[in-house]
Amino acid sequence: VYVKGNVWEYELPLSYKQVYPEKAFVGVKHYVTARYATDSEISQYRNLALNAHDQKHDSSAFPHAHANVETRNDPTFFARNAIDGIYANSSHGSYPYQSWGINQQADAELTLDFGRTVELDRLGLVLRGDFHHDSWWREVTVVFSDGSEERLHPVKSRSIQYFDIHPRRVEWLVLKRLIRGDEALYPALTQIEALGRNAL
Repeated sequence: VYVKGNVWEYELPLSYKQVYPEKAFVGVKHYVTARYATDSEISQYRNLALNAHDQKHDSSAFPHAHANVETRNDPTFFARNAIDGIYANSSHGSYPYQSWGINQQADAELTLDFGRTVELDRLGLVLRGDFHHDSWWREVTVVFSDGSEERLHPVKSRSIQYFDIHPRRVEWLVLKRLIRGDEALYPALTQIEALGRNAL
């Protein structure tokens, strides 16, 4: 994670533990460790969207995902689920099938904030594929912090779909204008990847 400032407060997600393995936070003995990233880890080409420790609210650790809608304010549909690194998408609901759910809201938007400037040239989407319950998006508009836009055209698939984009330096992106591919009611996003490097 990229920590902005001197403090990162990680709140144990006991109130939404259904997006973690069943016994993730039980017991009386726990162990946590952290270290600085190496130079090679900082400079390498990788998925800059990944943050398995993201919280629903901004905790000063990035990347951070948030949205204007999350189905029923249910933790299994929080925006943070789309960057947790879990790709299981053949069902929906509790672990490991959490996703970003939009509650059928036509103006749904997800913001991915990197917390610093990054260089991107490729995006990946894993759409939730609990067909016939789920729809999918046949068009997704991505708006970047530099004011530019890209339109992506996913297909109905459970596989990750990659989209090469014009290289750009940005601090955040927004998925918006999500156009459903069929009449099923529940499109959702299991994961987003943002591939590139830290702008050094």
